[in-house]
Amino acid sequence: MIEETVSTLAIPSEQSRDDVLRMERSIAAHDAAMAGIEAMNRIEIGGAASDGRLAFPLSVAAWNLERCLFPQESAEHLGATGASLVMLSEMDNGMARTGQRHTTAEVAATLGMQYAYGVEFVELGLGAASEREFCRDDFNEKGFHGNALLASNQLRRPFMIRLWGERLWYMDGGEQPRLGERIAVGAVVETEAGPFVAVSTHLESATTAAYRERQVKELIDRLDAAFPALPILIGGDLNTGNHIGGNFEAEGLFAMSAARGFSRHGGPIDQMTTRPSLITRWPERAMKLDWFLARGLRIGESRIIPSLDASGRPLSDHDLIACVVEAFE
Repeated sequence: MIEETVSTLAIPSEQSRDDVLRMERSIAAHDAAMAGIEAMNRIEIGGAASDGRLAFPLSVAAWNLERCLFPQESAEHLGATGASLVMLSEMDNGMARTGQRHTTAEVAATLGMQYAYGVEFVELGLGAASEREFCRDDFNEKGFHGNALLASNQLRRPFMIRLWGERLWYMDGGEQPRLGERIAVGAVVETEAGPFVAVSTHLESATTAAYRERQVKELIDRLDAAFPALPILIGGDLNTGNHIGGNFEAEGLFAMSAARGFSRHGGPIDQMTTRPSLITRWPERAMKLDWFLARGLRIGESRIIPSLDASGRPLSDHDLIACVVEAFE
């Protein structure tokens, strides 16, 4: 578990990123390179928040923003939910395809929230062909792509957990070569009734259900070791149904997490959470990828909010999910 925080992540040099592209493709080589990049081993804390405690019922939003092409509009969309806690994934920072912007910092500033940001991947290229159409530069200033947790009050004990994995995007990333592994970014959130742990995560897409189940199992193991007896809310893109024909119910992670005391919440069970977007223009199918997993918390309504701005433009290939935390159980 990574707990060291900084106000600004150190930027790896372009030369060091180019060197990674020429390294042998092995987990050992990957992990040695990742250990040498400070930004992969720190959490960035920024933004502003109140010193108060959140009150139940509280609204929570989770959204895979697909690089976050439109930070201002996305923040306005989130603001309309009234969420005081926000879990984000696929957030660019210093990428050509998103104008070299720190998208998490911009969203947090618009919402008036504090953020914790962790680097899932250092991107070693400009992205897929549909992403390169958005690039004005032929380089990435930072190459950061990651997850974030935002709150309207101070985040306590922020942390990042790098999930179990086989370095798939490094071993064979195709047109998206990457250094890194999927992550969870979390913190203790103070409420008037006491603390709970909030976790923003993003499971692997390019793999099997058994792989994702192991990621969730080991995440829960580590959360239980670090925060014994605290209620937990996990939210994000769990990539359920990928590489198994879209059948999210075939994911073992649901039964496994239920056995560990977690309930699942993702809006109407028959409503999918993906859509065509400016990057993902012709998806094979609509899928239900996005969920909350809760333990020790009473969850009321959960819903799915279309990721369309006022003009009907898709802000992401994922719709936003939201839930209401009513109380501790």
